[in-house]
Amino acid sequence: MKSRLLIIGLTASALAVPLLAFASLGDDVSSMQSDQLHMKGTSRTVRTELNYTVKEIQLPTGTQVREYVAANGTVFGVAWKGPTKPDLSQLLGQYFETYKNAPRAGFNHSQHVVEQDGLVVHSTGHMRAFAGNAYVLHLMPQGVTPQEIN
Repeated sequence: MKSRLLIIGLTASALAVPLLAFASLGDDVSSMQSDQLHMKGTSRTVRTELNYTVKEIQLPTGTQVREYVAANGTVFGVAWKGPTKPDLSQLLGQYFETYKNAPRAGFNHSQHVVEQDGLVVHSTGHMRAFAGNAYVLHLMPQGVTPQEIN
């Protein structure tokens, strides 16, 4: 009987905790459902007048992540801002190795830039104040500029 109550209690607790799902850069937005690596976040979708939507995700750490999704469902850009840097391997997905192995186009102690094979990553910050964005040029919808990824 106690084990049955424990299972019911754990199941109810698991259902009560909102799961935070990310779609990785270049992936289809439907991958958010299977990519539940982070918990306790809140999210909302913002429609734009252009041909994309923005998924805003508030992490428990206070960092906000914005994912830019084209009308065809592909994530073409991501941006982050907050007291901690998000898991870039998660956000950049298939582009993380390109990012990790690319020569830095610009670098100092608080910021760096990567431009490699159509991937552009800007990252800046210091303790408790991080910001950045990443996008793939050939995935951006027509009429969208890199300045919109913020």
